[in-house]
Amino acid sequence: MLILGIDPGYAIVGWGVVSYQNNRFKPVGFGAITTPAEMPFDDRLEVIYDEMQEILRRYPVEGMAVETLFFTNNQKTAMAVSQARGVILLAGKKMGVPIHQYTPLQVKQAVVGYGRAEKKQVMEMTRLLLGLDRVPKPDDTADALALAICHCHTAGSSLYRILKK
Repeated sequence: MLILGIDPGYAIVGWGVVSYQNNRFKPVGFGAITTPAEMPFDDRLEVIYDEMQEILRRYPVEGMAVETLFFTNNQKTAMAVSQARGVILLAGKKMGVPIHQYTPLQVKQAVVGYGRAEKKQVMEMTRLLLGLDRVPKPDDTADALALAICHCHTAGSSLYRILKK
């Protein structure tokens, strides 16, 4: 199974491609799409879309795991991230990639085994599961890899297969 994890944003979009075979994870590629703050917002969305398309062309993934949004404070930021997330979902849809969405709680549960785990715990477990020397930077990239791991664990479960029928 080859999965692309995405941590959506408009300044930084973390992405990570993970291979999962025989209960073993292997990082295939990861990084971040960045857009400068001074760039007009619609141009930033175009950059995100174009770079997502390029990533999806480069890696023949079987699915895309995207974090759902949860905002309690800044409505302006929530709207901008939502628009960037929409562009990301559209890129996946246009490339015919199945899209799966996970909450931060689901990611923590799947990666660490505890839904209330601290961010540092998730990042360290992601590093260990992927056999990396250090946690990828920026944090958005590590979060994206955790999303891919979450989907691999979830998609491999019997309950997931039953619910998808």
